[in-house]
Amino acid sequence: MSRKRKGGCLGVVFKLFVLLVLVAAAAAFWLWQRYDGFADAPMSGIENGEALVVASGDTVPAVVRKLREAGVVEGDSLEWRALARQLGAAGRLQVGEYELKPGMTPRELLEMVRDGRIVQRRFTIVEGWNIRELRAALKRVAELEQESAGLDDAALMKAIGHAGQHPEGRFLPETYAYTRGDSDLDVLRRAHEAMAKALDAAWARRSKDSVLKTPDEMLVLASIVEKETGVSAERPQIAGLFERRLRIGMRLQTDPTVIYGLGAAYDGNIRKRDLTTDTPYNTYTRPGLPPTPIAMPGVDALNAVANPAPGDHLYFVAVGDGSGRHLFARTLAEHEANVRAYLQNYRKARQAESQ
Repeated sequence: MSRKRKGGCLGVVFKLFVLLVLVAAAAAFWLWQRYDGFADAPMSGIENGEALVVASGDTVPAVVRKLREAGVVEGDSLEWRALARQLGAAGRLQVGEYELKPGMTPRELLEMVRDGRIVQRRFTIVEGWNIRELRAALKRVAELEQESAGLDDAALMKAIGHAGQHPEGRFLPETYAYTRGDSDLDVLRRAHEAMAKALDAAWARRSKDSVLKTPDEMLVLASIVEKETGVSAERPQIAGLFERRLRIGMRLQTDPTVIYGLGAAYDGNIRKRDLTTDTPYNTYTRPGLPPTPIAMPGVDALNAVANPAPGDHLYFVAVGDGSGRHLFARTLAEHEANVRAYLQNYRKARQAESQ
């Protein structure tokens, strides 16, 4: 073969090689553009309120299948796996529920799942709820596993690790975060622990001359103060008034305890026969504190009982104007005058409502 022909063949081979390199480069560039456009392009098919649930053992292809079921069509399995490797998400998918938002990109979604930014839901225990109201509210939360269904109060307390303890007043009114897979018992455990800490802290700060003998007595009185007023500034006054009654042996005579003792029989009205019918919770017929709390007291009520306001008031009655405030009195005569004022204000308020 002549040198000329040999040189010509080498030239053709070189040109083919260069062509192949250019084609490969173009293909790589096209693939990169497609991949880059996929990673940062908003996903279609997502509506407000949708969620992605990553279960234990889920891989990237499993997540992609769930996204397809949710209506996401962008990207093939190869692109999703490549993006997951680039972001360090492959093999690090965190179990939980994730909020899908319209306009989010595949990159944002995989970073969210990699970092475990799961949906945080919230449940609020309201100050003054009793255990029946608390359990009914928990039952309405569809996202919580209902593990307490069928348990009576005693079995419930045993299930959360406090067998033999009465449940009333034992759960601190606060807002608690929970995630998918949590149960109603999980929330109750956290609320019980929070109340135990709040009660310990209030007991440690109590007035040195407190008439209360135990933290449980403080919890009982705080629950009464919680139910007697929704006006935060009045709680120390009412706590001080009840302390003085306990100290001199005067009966508490507080309607909320009577109402609690009536239970489901209470129809919204408290009658004279209710005040004279003896129950363990009737503080008109029995001296001292009732046997258990009557509601869930908040931190303000606990602090009020720990450090009640000084004074010599022994009586109080609602103002009757709808404000929730009270009139305080030192003597029975002053109190009876306040009661007359209350009745007058109450009638005026009712007349205004009817007009």
